[in-house]
Amino acid sequence: MVLEFVRMKILQILPELNSGGVERGTLEIAAFLVHEGHEALVVSNGGRQVVALEKSGARHVAMPVHRKSFATLLQVGRLRRLLINERPDILHIRSRVPGWVAWLAWRKLPVGARPRLVSTVHGFYSVNAYSAVMTRGERVITVSASVRDYVLENYPQVEPENVRIIHRGVSPEEFPRDYKVGADWLERWRTEYPQLQGKKTLLLPGRITRWKGQEDLLNLVATLKARGLAVHGLIAGETHPKKRAFGEELVSLAMRLGVARDVSFLGQRDDIREVMTVSDLVLSLSRQPEAFGRVSLEAAALGRPVIGYDHGGVSEQLRVLFPQGLVPVGDAARLAETTARLLVEKGKPAEVSEPFTRDAMCRSTLAVYRELIRI
Repeated sequence: MVLEFVRMKILQILPELNSGGVERGTLEIAAFLVHEGHEALVVSNGGRQVVALEKSGARHVAMPVHRKSFATLLQVGRLRRLLINERPDILHIRSRVPGWVAWLAWRKLPVGARPRLVSTVHGFYSVNAYSAVMTRGERVITVSASVRDYVLENYPQVEPENVRIIHRGVSPEEFPRDYKVGADWLERWRTEYPQLQGKKTLLLPGRITRWKGQEDLLNLVATLKARGLAVHGLIAGETHPKKRAFGEELVSLAMRLGVARDVSFLGQRDDIREVMTVSDLVLSLSRQPEAFGRVSLEAAALGRPVIGYDHGGVSEQLRVLFPQGLVPVGDAARLAETTARLLVEKGKPAEVSEPFTRDAMCRSTLAVYRELIRI
């Protein structure tokens, strides 16, 4: 039996279209919908990713739904008019502030004129009335089993049968296994970082913030150096203006530990795929559980060994792809032992497949939309 194709119009709403996992997932779903013959709209305050969104064939509607301010609620009426004019089949909430705007606009529509409501819980949000809007979808998507458990534990009004786990996914085309960097890139890298010559490199990607584990990496490098291992730490990530003091703390800690010359702060990198490829190990040392952890998945897809703390979404990935890389949270001794061992063993993660591919993520999301349309 062949199901009749039903063209849908999907409206996703989020704060802005700049960098981040929420933004990337929104763009990926929008592009996939257009490719599959559906219509995709995105409402946000705009940002540098709007060009990519519109290039995919999706439409963007600019609306200031990004500020954590009661003034943002003035957009409820405007969004309600947009819903009336566009008549989307699905309204997909991606974040809390625009989520409140969307839910209030949706609720004020006549029941028969409402689109079906979907929300995606992208993180371990604070448990309060403000965050609860993300659990009001007729279907609630969570980006990992850890987030699903968190939602059900803290929001008992959510019916378990309405929750769908859809892991974020990586594209094998963008992060191919055993990827080879270009000769020109490699030459520039070696010229820029000659101190890496003859060293094993340990890469920690992530924003410079206290819970992401940069301090743990510095201590790890100091421990391994004391054991006589030639290692060099790489910290890749931007420092938010409000986190500059912590960035300075890291530099001071590196000096106190005697590893200032054994660690390089790379800043924000647009070539993180290449940096991962030339690194001996990629680490995820977040002290708070990652809701999903895209970086560790991208590294695994490239075939690079990954070490991660055993909690949250990273744990779910590594249990499937590279269990030998799991370390108890904050266990410095086990972290050093595991790192030293994997530098010798040079094992590779299993090949990334469903449910951790971008295609699986997109098709599973489309299935949720179709499920609601058929009800």
